[in-house]
Amino acid sequence: MARRKKIYEGKAKILYEGPEPGTIVQYFKDDATAFNAQKKDVIEGKGVLNNRLSEYFMTGLAQIGVPTHFIKRINMREQLCRSCEIIPLEIIVRNYAAGSMSTRLGIEEGTQLPRPIVEYCYKDDALGDPLVTEEYIAAFGWASQQDMDDILSLALRVNDYLSGVMFAVGIKLVDFKIEVGRVYDGDFQRLIVADEISPDSCRLWDMETGQKLDKDVFRRDLGNLADAYTEVARRLGVLPKNASPITKPTLIN
Repeated sequence: MARRKKIYEGKAKILYEGPEPGTIVQYFKDDATAFNAQKKDVIEGKGVLNNRLSEYFMTGLAQIGVPTHFIKRINMREQLCRSCEIIPLEIIVRNYAAGSMSTRLGIEEGTQLPRPIVEYCYKDDALGDPLVTEEYIAAFGWASQQDMDDILSLALRVNDYLSGVMFAVGIKLVDFKIEVGRVYDGDFQRLIVADEISPDSCRLWDMETGQKLDKDVFRRDLGNLADAYTEVARRLGVLPKNASPITKPTLIN
């Protein structure tokens, strides 16, 4: 596919104009970042795997009636998506205490929460994506009350789906984040799951050993990030169980 005009470049992806109006091409990079990009590296093959895994999850969500921006995968690193107006929030769903929640509240990592807890962060890298309340969201007009109701519903449906998929392959879904976008059909607006769903945006622990299979491997120097993501892909059937490391991309084209 011919390279098109770049719209935006983030820490892990580049967005390009799509071939048709109302579409974009999402390119997955091999860059790994943590602590608001204070820690950086390039992990060979990471973008290839995240592209395939996000395709897997987005397709699965569509099959159960959860709307997403995903249209199709184009090649190993690119996917065609519907363009949308991103609501400036990161929506975090937590099933177990970990990361910043454990730090803020002094809860031991791995503690099961009494119910899934949904948090909202304002998307602003310069501010470190601060945690915000629904009162802030309403006051600053980032989303309406109807939007918030729809976002909560989407987030919990994604949680149900991901939890089940992961449980079936022996992985505990500790938490994850999604982004939500607005699309318009005439005067009618609806909300869809956008961005990506991958080990970059989830905490995934092996149910028996507690081994981390997500970006915490990179954050905390726990081993090879590519190996962790490859293990997730193998268990889900995205990669053959006997596949070599993802540095050989022909295996997952």
